[in-house]
Amino acid sequence: MLKITLLSFLIFSSQLHAVVLKDKISTDVSDKQCLDCHGVKGFSAIEEKDGRRKKRLIDVNYHAMQQSLHGKLECIECHTDIKELPHKKGKLKAVNCITCHEKLADTSARKKAKRKRHHLKAPKVITQTKNYSLSIHGDPEKDNNANCYTCHTSHYVFSSTDPRALNHRENSPQMCGECHQKELQFYQKSVHGAALKTPWKGDSATCVDCHTAHEITEAEGLNAHRVVTRNCGNCHEKEVASYMSTTHGQLAWLGNEKVAKCIDCHKGHDTRKIDDPKSMVSTDNRLKACKECHKDADDKIVQYHPHGNTSDFDKYPSMFIVGKLMVGIVIAVLIFFYSHSVLWFIREYKERNIVWYTQDSKTVPIHVKHEKFDSGVHFQRFSWYWRLNHWALALSVMTLTLTGMAVMYPDTDWAVYTVNAVGGSNIFGIIHRAAGVIFLLSVFGHGIVVLNKILKDKNFQWFGPDSLLPRWKDWNDMKNMFNWFLGKGKQPQLDRWTYWEKFDYWAVYWGAFVIGFSGMILWASPTLLNLLPGWIFNVATIAHGVEAFLAVATLFVVHFFNNHFRPEKFPLDTVMFTGSWDLEEFKHERPLEYARLRETGELEKHLVKPPTKRANIIFHIIGFSLLATGLTLLVMVIIGFTRHGLV
Repeated sequence: MLKITLLSFLIFSSQLHAVVLKDKISTDVSDKQCLDCHGVKGFSAIEEKDGRRKKRLIDVNYHAMQQSLHGKLECIECHTDIKELPHKKGKLKAVNCITCHEKLADTSARKKAKRKRHHLKAPKVITQTKNYSLSIHGDPEKDNNANCYTCHTSHYVFSSTDPRALNHRENSPQMCGECHQKELQFYQKSVHGAALKTPWKGDSATCVDCHTAHEITEAEGLNAHRVVTRNCGNCHEKEVASYMSTTHGQLAWLGNEKVAKCIDCHKGHDTRKIDDPKSMVSTDNRLKACKECHKDADDKIVQYHPHGNTSDFDKYPSMFIVGKLMVGIVIAVLIFFYSHSVLWFIREYKERNIVWYTQDSKTVPIHVKHEKFDSGVHFQRFSWYWRLNHWALALSVMTLTLTGMAVMYPDTDWAVYTVNAVGGSNIFGIIHRAAGVIFLLSVFGHGIVVLNKILKDKNFQWFGPDSLLPRWKDWNDMKNMFNWFLGKGKQPQLDRWTYWEKFDYWAVYWGAFVIGFSGMILWASPTLLNLLPGWIFNVATIAHGVEAFLAVATLFVVHFFNNHFRPEKFPLDTVMFTGSWDLEEFKHERPLEYARLRETGELEKHLVKPPTKRANIIFHIIGFSLLATGLTLLVMVIIGFTRHGLV
């Protein structure tokens, strides 16, 4: 019985071995076996197309292939449909490079997960494969499209830095020119193509330098413009930076098709030197180039600086002067008021449990536990129409910040996303201008109403306590405030309007004038092009953007701190929503006004009931929402500033 069982096992094992051996022979095809045919130089296949028979070489230089990046791969790792030799006649399936490279991505991800090193970047080849799949060359529906082996060859895949590679940057014009013959002809005559023929003069741009190797998009599309503009900056860094700070660069990046792009003035492939008579930007052709977009323009438009900057006085004196002046104002204001806020926070935090009281004509500190004021009576500080005006001002400023800073920093991710979210740059522009009109009406409408009211009041004191004009007391209050910050004196007794409130008030008018005037010039530029020299629009762009940045940096930092974030006010002061202060809070914040109104008997006229609990909840929700919006906008602007600066 044992012998029979053993014999049966031996027979089964031999049969199993035969099956395994047969399977191995049918699938494990070696490179040596392939080279028996494909290793013979001149080995070819006969193809028939349109009734004509033609030879197609299918020989492989195995030695050269082994030196390539795929040298360690076996033939059947790419030609997966070959299961046995000789393989079936006819054309084999096209090798799918993408599938293999995607497997590399999966393998890389598994290794990262295993090692818990998720911060590692994906290998370059994985990113390139993904970009190619999304590109126009990777679109399977396109006829006569470029496959991986069109640019990398089928068997001799070398690194792009290797001169032997078909896709090496110096070889790319001829490679791309196999399909893009017209573009190659232009390129060969251009300043880039001519420089490539004289390498001793330095490197020159080739196809892959401008278009990249894998992110190929539709030639007229927005993505193509962004890719080319970004890549132009690899060589022409200053020129692209200055272009992106102009209206042309900002709006073109955001998708406005009516403004000039790099290729509109310099041509995409027939790029010429400025002094070349055939160059579109030569002195003789510049007006003609501008008229491609600005049909009715005259010679004033050529005074516009499409690459002007604020660092070259000799070339751009007006931009230099205005740029330095505006930046100087920004630096001075921010240093003063940021220091003011920091010192105030430190001193107020230290004295958060101290309240100053006047006793026997002396101001003395009394240590008390600070609590929220709740006297049950409120003092009316702002009427409903001034609060409504403040709402219009706040909402328009926030809208202007979002739309304006997106244009000032157009290539930030948040700017591109925001413009796309609202439906494109044209709608974005309409929103910006509408918000600008509301802003100017709020500011100057307020000024007209106030001035009219003052002129009717014959007893109004222009430099009295109810006036917003600066006076000597403001100067003394500021000095005493800094002494208090530094622990060298007591906090000054304040009247109806403080020096920082007056700064906020008049800063809005200054900003409205600069931003409004420059904005209207830019808005009316199609009409004003024949009336004003072109450099005016460069200056207007600088003034508009820098002043807007200053407004953001003060409103959403200093103004928020003064009114909401300092220890005594944190986290929110609702006076601009409710229009009133608790009477004790009013007495604490504005002791001189309180004393004056009490002495004259006017105090009772301003006393009102406190807002209801429900109203307070609503005001707090609205207030926190506005603060959150403002701080979010501030972060977005800081992101743009850290990447691109101010001018």
